[in-house]
Amino acid sequence: MPTLSPALFSLALLLTAEAYAQDATFGTKSMTPETAVKAAQTAMETCRKNGHQVAVAVVDRSGLTQAFVRDRFAGAHTVDMAVNKAWSAASFKISTTALARETAADKPMSGIRHLPRAIAAGGGIPVEAGGALLGAIGVSGAPGGDADDACAKAGIEAIKDALEF
Repeated sequence: MPTLSPALFSLALLLTAEAYAQDATFGTKSMTPETAVKAAQTAMETCRKNGHQVAVAVVDRSGLTQAFVRDRFAGAHTVDMAVNKAWSAASFKISTTALARETAADKPMSGIRHLPRAIAAGGGIPVEAGGALLGAIGVSGAPGGDADDACAKAGIEAIKDALEF
């Protein structure tokens, strides 16, 4: 069996370590706080124009709250619901409307509904750009998930051009 010289062995080890180091880390894109606030405000204003008092949360890709607004008369329950809808959309990387379908009682993933923060009701939508998850937006307080979804989509639409990369 051939033996590597100490110098050649050291070079091979160095190249391997360098290649590994390049694969051992990664970079991510994130929304700025200003972008998250714009999405939240636009979603709330859209719901308000439709006669709904809501709470809106925007979370980062990890599900941590980045921006939050609550209209004057939005119910107390809307605070936690908006945050948890956004968290669910970011965590599962699908809208909470789709999550509701995929976790129905007759589906294999129905157990997800038992997770403490998982919300399987419309109003949570991932925020994505360039094929990457940047975070999610959650809206709670409009009458029904479809109305919450519409406001969340308006919030995403307001920031879409700034996020494309």
